[in-house]
Amino acid sequence: MREAVPRARALRRQGALAVLRHVHAHPEVTRAELTRALGLSSGSATEITARLKALRLVDEVSAPPTGGRGRPSPALTAHPEGPLVCAVDVGHERWRVVTVELGGALLDESTGRHRDRDSGAVLAVLRRRIAEARERHGHRLRAVAVAVAGTVQGTRIVQASTLRWRDVTLDGLCPDPSIPLLAGNDASLAGLAEARRGAGAGVKALLHLTVEVGIGGVLVMDGRMMTGATDAGGEFGHLPFGDPRRRCPCGAHGCWDLEVDGRAMARALGRPAPHDPRADADVILAEAASGDPASRAAVGTAATALGRGVAGLVNALDPALVTLSGLGCGLIETAPEELGSAYLGGLMSFRHDDPPPLLASTLRGDGTIIGGAEVGFDAILTDEGLESWSAAVAGA
Repeated sequence: MREAVPRARALRRQGALAVLRHVHAHPEVTRAELTRALGLSSGSATEITARLKALRLVDEVSAPPTGGRGRPSPALTAHPEGPLVCAVDVGHERWRVVTVELGGALLDESTGRHRDRDSGAVLAVLRRRIAEARERHGHRLRAVAVAVAGTVQGTRIVQASTLRWRDVTLDGLCPDPSIPLLAGNDASLAGLAEARRGAGAGVKALLHLTVEVGIGGVLVMDGRMMTGATDAGGEFGHLPFGDPRRRCPCGAHGCWDLEVDGRAMARALGRPAPHDPRADADVILAEAASGDPASRAAVGTAATALGRGVAGLVNALDPALVTLSGLGCGLIETAPEELGSAYLGGLMSFRHDDPPPLLASTLRGDGTIIGGAEVGFDAILTDEGLESWSAAVAGA
């Protein structure tokens, strides 16, 4: 009998976590849909929902009428006093701090440009913004997730080439050491978001590439990032697909990065190396879209280099779908023929009849933040996270 009590509690926690994870993945799912998806009885669904409401984890709202007979089943959504993740995006020129609720909705945010690229100066600004979010939301803030335009291992940035950072720790960024601090590469997290909430939702194997200043990405299998033995994988831009005579800021020669982004476009136009390659690329894309022949040629060259490299990754990794974000979306829209021709031309012949589609991201600029929030909620929606939240609610 003594063993039955903890076993029953464990089963209740498992049922509650299954419901929470489903609501997070499918915000505003009706109770009827939830019951069918998880194989619950209506009584179990009602009992679990009541407990989660009491814990301020989910709320119920009236579902829109379906036109059928009877009263529509209520829909489950994030509780207005429920847990939040503070998602941070550290880019080449800018930073962004956003609080995200269960279900992925973005709430309050702050943004800014790096006044000083020194890592200490940037992290000091972020520390203040995270502390403000903590002060504003109190115990509701349950995790901090940081996305960085660089190579990340654990909570350490081992190399961020365009920021000129090496071996920078993120420890101490969160004002409360009891709050989990998670970190990852920005492009990899954007890929996770695309696989779970974007164009890749429901796809078994998604290859996502983000083109900003360079190229990063990730292979996502069944909603999980494949980032290698030390979580440093996905640095696709440093594959030697480029001119070996060119030295990359990462220290290697011939990186693919240097053939695709704003640096490549400026070089093709005979312009000086840009201070902000991403902003410069947007200017050149606009010039190309307006019909300027030199800019069209420069964009076409970059799109060709991107397409050939993507083909090589498809041949190696066998994804069902490829998505592009950042500058990649602009290249799809501005030079679709060059990109598509190079992509198909680089594929092995057995793939020609049914090549993996190459699509623009549906999440666009929010992908990195959404991916960071997903990692944060992965940590929250666990046995330990549920117990911690229950204790915080009881003490509030």
